[in-house]
Parts: sequence; structure tokens; C-alpha cells
Amino acid sequence: MRWKNRPPNSNWGEFGPDDQRGRMNLVTREKVLQGIAEVKEGITFCCSLPPDYPGGQVLNPRRGPPRLAATSRDGKQFFCRPLVEFNENMTDVICDDQVLMSLQYSTQWDSFAHVGSRFDADGDGKPELVFYNGFRAGEDVVPASQKSTEGWDRFEGTNAKALGIQGLAEHGVQGRGVLIDLHHHFQRKRHPVRADELLEILKKDNVQVQKGDMVCLYTGFGDVIMEQKKNPDPKVMHGVCSGLDGRDPKLLEWVSDSGLACLIGDNYAVELIPTGMDFSTPHAAMPLHEHCLFKNGIHLGEMFWLSELARWLREHKRSRFLLTAPPLRLPGAVGSPSTAIATV
Repeated sequence: MRWKNRPPNSNWGEFGPDDQRGRMNLVTREKVLQGIAEVKEGITFCCSLPPDYPGGQVLNPRRGPPRLAATSRDGKQFFCRPLVEFNENMTDVICDDQVLMSLQYSTQWDSFAHVGSRFDADGDGKPELVFYNGFRAGEDVVPASQKSTEGWDRFEGTNAKALGIQGLAEHGVQGRGVLIDLHHHFQRKRHPVRADELLEILKKDNVQVQKGDMVCLYTGFGDVIMEQKKNPDPKVMHGVCSGLDGRDPKLLEWVSDSGLACLIGDNYAVELIPTGMDFSTPHAAMPLHEHCLFKNGIHLGEMFWLSELARWLREHKRSRFLLTAPPLRLPGAVGSPSTAIATV
């Protein structure tokens, strides 16, 4: 065992001492078939934003929009390049490009290596830097050695040997999605949704969340992102739409007890990140992230595009669908974009 103590309200060890898939273990063959059974019309919805949205760095100063460039050969760009340069009888004209991008800029998945905690997993009274199921910073999730360069590759070489996003990709993200329409009830009011409010919404909208479901939260934040047209206003972006209240213990309890496999939002972070918190005692800055990624192995999907899907589902008095949302199978990465598709 890599831990003697496990965090309170966690499921460490539930799926085995070496588990790296967490609650996605609940997305079984049966759950895939349940998702397929929700396909009645054969209509598909793109559930990802364009990767260059929201634009700028308002939501996170560490992350910038993707940068596209042509590949090159012999000092010339390989874009609209005729192969007659290499052989007079070649008729091909080739475009070939590459991208420099943050993996968590737009529609994204968080792996369990994205957020860990200082926690006394060894039971010796001293906190260690650990991640889900006791995997260790520096051993299993390894920072880069700093290079002398000032370029983007200064910290090249990070490696989530355990808990990286490749585990989610290899499991496969396909199964039954369930949408909760927070926007219908709160519109664009910035509001942290507590457990009692969430349960009342589920009752009013006749939405049932069952073990192994992939739960999607539509808040309307995706609409705001698109309306800003890649020039986001900080006051707007930080002052609109609802999200889960990670400070509500009953809300965290519901996340655990519901049996949901993963939690997806169209907003930034799924939870409303608290401001003005009292840090006179140790606690997480992002309590829902801590509860999901660190304690219970629940992947978070952020800034999914759910608007068109949500409107169709409400119009047709439905809440369930087939969700297919794979991340990149990129070994060692802690997050990934996703080009998700919902089929109804």
C-alpha cells in the first residue's frame, strides 16, 4: 500500500490499490449499452468549443490560445507547397501544420494528476504531496528539470507516469450522459448551487442520476464565451452564471452517493471557485476539485459546449443521451482537449 491514511470522504482503494481509473470503472459494458439505448433520433450535437475560445487569458493567466504554424522543410514552409519542387512529374500540393497549445485552455478533461493535496498519507504526522490513491509527486507525477532557455520548452519533460490523461483515453469515454439544466432555473445569475437546490431541480425536471452516469451541467456560461467572440470582458466572465458550490458538504456528499462516473460543466472549473475564503486553517482552494480528482477519482470536464444539446433536450422533455467524449491518448499529460459528441 502506498498509503496508511486515506483522506476523509474518499474512496481510495475501492477499485484496488493500484487503480488509476477511479469512478470511470463504473462505466461498464452495460452503461455503454444504456447510452446507446438513448439514441432515438440519430441526431448528433457537437459538445466542444472551438479550441481558440474563450480567447485571451482572462480565465487563467497560465494558459494561452493555440498557435498554428506550418511545418517546414529545406527552410521553406510546407503549406500550399507543390511537390513539383521535388519531382517535375508530381502533381500534389501539400499543406501540413502544427500547433502549440495549452491542453486545458478550452473544452477539456482534468486527469487525476491535475490536482493533488498536501496530505498525511503515511500516518507520520507530516503531509506529503500526493494524488488520488496515494500516488506521489516527484515519483509518479514528475516535474520537469528546468532548462536555461526562456522559451515555452523551459519546463519541457513533465511526466504523469501515473494518473495521466492516457488512462481515461484507454478506458474510453462513452456511455450514458445525463444533463442537468441549471440555466433554466438560474438564468445567468452568478450563483453557487447547493445540494438542496440541486435536488429540487432534479425533482422539478424529472432527472434521475444513476450509478455510472456521466453528468453534464448546463449553466449558460458557454453561451457567454461564444458571445464574447474571443475578446472576453473580465467583469463579464467572472460575474455570470451558476456552478456547483464545492463548499457545501451535502453537495459533495451527493456527488459521492449518486454514483456518477464523471462530472462535466459548460463553465470554467464546474464549481464556482470561492473568493474571500478564510485560510486561517488548511483547506483546499477548489474544494470540488479536491473532492473529485484527489479524493474520489472523478474526472472533471470543463467548458463543454452544451447549449444546443440542452435546448433540444428540454424541448423534447428528455435528459439522457449517448455521450462520446474521448481525450487525447497523450502519455504523461495531466489534461486534454476533447471533441465530444452527444447523440440523441
